Amino acid sequence: MPHLTPSLWIALAGTVALVIGGSVAVLFFIRRVGSDVLKRAGRRTLFRHRARVNRYTMTRKSFVIAQVLADPAVADAVHAHVAEHNVEERATWQQVHKYLDEIVPFFNVLAYYRLGYNISRFVLGLFYKVTVEYERPDPFRGVPRNSMVIYLMNHRSNADYVLVAYVMMGQVSISYAVGEWARAFPLEHIFKSFGSYFIRRRYREPLYHAVLQAYVQLITRNAVTQGIFPEGGLSRDGALRPAKIGLLDYALGVARDAESRAKMYIVPVGINYDRVLEDRSLLRELEVQAQRPVSGKWSQVGDVMHYLFWNATRMLTGQWRRYGRAAVTIGAPIAIDTWLTQRESEGVDVFALSREQRLPHVQQFCDSVLTRIGAIIPVTPVPLACAALQSFDADFVSHHALLERMEAMRDVLQEFNGRVVRADRDIADTFDRAYRMLRMRRMIARSGESYVVLPKGRALINYYANSIVHLLGPFAEAVRERDRLPISAHLPG
Repeated sequence: MPHLTPSLWIALAGTVALVIGGSVAVLFFIRRVGSDVLKRAGRRTLFRHRARVNRYTMTRKSFVIAQVLADPAVADAVHAHVAEHNVEERATWQQVHKYLDEIVPFFNVLAYYRLGYNISRFVLGLFYKVTVEYERPDPFRGVPRNSMVIYLMNHRSNADYVLVAYVMMGQVSISYAVGEWARAFPLEHIFKSFGSYFIRRRYREPLYHAVLQAYVQLITRNAVTQGIFPEGGLSRDGALRPAKIGLLDYALGVARDAESRAKMYIVPVGINYDRVLEDRSLLRELEVQAQRPVSGKWSQVGDVMHYLFWNATRMLTGQWRRYGRAAVTIGAPIAIDTWLTQRESEGVDVFALSREQRLPHVQQFCDSVLTRIGAIIPVTPVPLACAALQSFDADFVSHHALLERMEAMRDVLQEFNGRVVRADRDIADTFDRAYRMLRMRRMIARSGESYVVLPKGRALINYYANSIVHLLGPFAEAVRERDRLPISAHLPG
């Protein structure tokens, strides 16, 4: 690896600081300066992208907060909190204001469509070749323009936020529910300017959830397009995690109103990558959960620094190569009205039930959507190659046998309507593209006309194979039998 001289390192660090500092400065300028020039620029930007931006998305933050505060459910939650904890009502309302300031974003057209678009195009183009497909040719047929649309998607990487927003930017702006991981400068300011709202995961205080529910239902009623990850976090083992229904249940509450019910749609979205940037960190978390020995904090920091140093060196020396495909499949919309009508035909009025009785029905619905998401997850070259390697009992596989297994798996995937990226490509070409990444990651090594799975590469091969194992039909059991990761759950398949 070429030596990175101190002067080059200082230049690289200065460039990164300049980009981040400049982006934040632009955001502050866009937010603070409300001149007619910026407003006209915003209108021109919307016209150029031909995007559907909900008017309520651009409502002032102070007005949104005032509407949430006027919700009777929030007042009831405040009174219950005061009675339970014996605290002053004024202090409780101050806490509500604090929660709202934390949750409510401030969407800005220029930030989203100029700064956000250019940054996402640059970053994604640097790391991946982006592919987008639709489950049907006219994905939004029958969906009125004023519909309440919620995108539910599997969560592979923190890059999902950028990837799906970039893919959908020419059609609609998406307001994401973002976890606390991004509540750090400058990420918090950037996400909020893009219209994303922050949530505290695993935070059980009833007052907080009453405020969050009021906000989610407010933006849902006003047809703000939302993006939710029903798994509640990144997949640690590569497989789909069980669905969590908190935010979805809040949003579905709007369907109590007949007019809103007719306009609500859920759109499943499947995401996959040839390389997930956080894969090794996610596998370390699995080791912690399984109570296996793991490296210390400073060792992990050292790994991150090594990653940054190594890739910076490759960029500066002209050896940089992209990480393969980042693929998205947009599914067919699911009408909430259809689901509720089916429940009613079975004698179940979902909204007449108590919360404890209602949640199992919402869970069943969310699980069915997650199954739909699993069915449309794109199959990129690396997961396909890893699934083929994982299906053999040996760590030494011949080139011919591996290509033969990959081709057989691809045939099965196409038969089961798997979304194979570039299925028309020769299987040898598909493997060559996967092999570049597998070799670079030191997952496998070539020995003559065969390949050896390296000891430190086995967990990563498990991880990528798990992303498509539920789609593999007769091969699924062989892949799962070989799996050495502590898997908690898989989709049936």
